[in-house]
This record gives sequence, structure tokens and C-alpha cells, in this order.
Amino acid sequence: MKPFTTLTGTAAPLLRANVDTDLIIPKQFLKTLVRTGLGQHLFSEIRYDAEGRELPDFILNQPAFRGAELLLSGPNFGCGSSREHAPWALLDFGIRCVIAPSFAEIFFNNCFANGILPLALPMAAIQELAEAPGPVTVDLPEQTVTAEGLSFRFELEPARKNTLVQGLDEIARSLACLPAIEAYEAQRAQATPWL
Repeated sequence: MKPFTTLTGTAAPLLRANVDTDLIIPKQFLKTLVRTGLGQHLFSEIRYDAEGRELPDFILNQPAFRGAELLLSGPNFGCGSSREHAPWALLDFGIRCVIAPSFAEIFFNNCFANGILPLALPMAAIQELAEAPGPVTVDLPEQTVTAEGLSFRFELEPARKNTLVQGLDEIARSLACLPAIEAYEAQRAQATPWL
């Protein structure tokens, strides 16, 4: 997993509440077990018309936001079903950070498992970021979000922060404990050889 320390980029404002996982990646695109190729289907129901043509009014279709690495949204982002394809689609599109007032718990956890920072800020701060000119910078080690003339501090559990800063997925975190696991297994094999 790619480490996340500081990210400076375009922040696309999709300022709506209750963006559910079916809107993020509709069910018909869940037939894959690979994490690539889903970005083209991100928000497809509101991004494309019935013939598959881009809707010019949708924020990610607008030239200024095509390469957005940050997404600004409303409360309860990622609600709905627990599909891990939602963060896969965001990441495949290029979005590494979603800033919203609140997140659905399963989506929140899936983001950390896939290298995306789900960052909670009050809606008033998100509105200010949406109106700020220029790029937005997220500094994870310092736990700040800045834009021209703006600065906000955010809270994050130290273990989650460490996971992203070091780029550790669940397997890498387990492998970091390999000496302790091997010592336990050796001790257990000696104490209970019949198992």
C-alpha cells in the first residue's frame, strides 16, 4: 500500500449527504475481485447518461476536477452496503482522501485498509474548503488541512494514522509481528507437542 503523508491537490466538491456505496460504485460493477478498472465506473449513475456519455454538470466531469485527488462531501459518506469496491473505485479514480463530517463505519474501516484517508471535518469547514481557490493540502503527520487562507486541525486515532503513514495493509501489519508470532508458535509446539 502506498504511504500517505502529505497530499496536495484538487478537491472536488460533491456536497451532498448520505452518499451511499451503491452511488459510489453501482452493483452491476461488483463482479470483479481485482482493485483496478473500477475508477471508470465511479459514480456512474450520476456521472453518465443512459447512453454512457459524460454529464457535463457532474463535478468529476468538469475539466477543473478531472484529476481530483480529494473529495469533499456531506455527512454519512459511504453509507449503505459494506462493499469494499467503493474505496477501490475511489482509489482507482485517483482519490486518496475523502473529507466529510461523518462516515459509515464499514466504509471508514475499508478506506484505511486500502490507503484512503477518510477525514472528518465540520460541514462549515468543508464549505470553506470548497470555496477556496487553489489546491488543498492534507498533512497527515501534522493532522492539518490547509488551503489558501484556511487551516483546520483534525483528529485521528494514532494506530490508524500510523497505518497510512507507513503504508501498511493488514498483511504488512501482521508480518511486522512475525518474530513474536514465530516465538509463540515455537513455545506452543514445545509445551503442547501433541497439537
